[in-house]
Amino acid sequence: DTISSGMLGTLGGILALLGVVAAPITSGDTAFRSARLIIADLLHLEQRTLWKRFLICIPLFVVGYWITTVEFDIVWRYFSWTNQTLATIVLWTITVYMYRRKANYWIVLVPSILMTYVCASFLFVSGQFFGLGSQAIAYVLGGVLTALITILMIYILRKDAKTTL
Repeated sequence: DTISSGMLGTLGGILALLGVVAAPITSGDTAFRSARLIIADLLHLEQRTLWKRFLICIPLFVVGYWITTVEFDIVWRYFSWTNQTLATIVLWTITVYMYRRKANYWIVLVPSILMTYVCASFLFVSGQFFGLGSQAIAYVLGGVLTALITILMIYILRKDAKTTL
């Protein structure tokens, strides 16, 4: 409030309030809607009927409420790692897409490998997972996991290329 209102005035305070309130609300709405649709797809439940939406929404909201009882910084730590891991999966997906299109897939392959290393290393370094600390072994294990994932992805790409020829 001091920074936004003090430096930007009333308009800055209003914009900050919108950013702090509106952005999380719309993000939460999107997250719950996505979760509902993913669960519906997995369970093969159509979502046109209102009661079938409630069949998924009610347990989902119970879990959502339970998450609000957990200390926020704990939820945030797992959310941030999960968000980076999701971004890494998307990079790998784009790599496969570009490889299949015979496009320059190296432009996303390199960031895919780098982000895989960041996420994998965090697993071994962070106290919320294996907690090895900033020891060399943690980074080596992150590298080994990254190498295994990269080899697996290259194997999948090569296998895919052989079956589509």
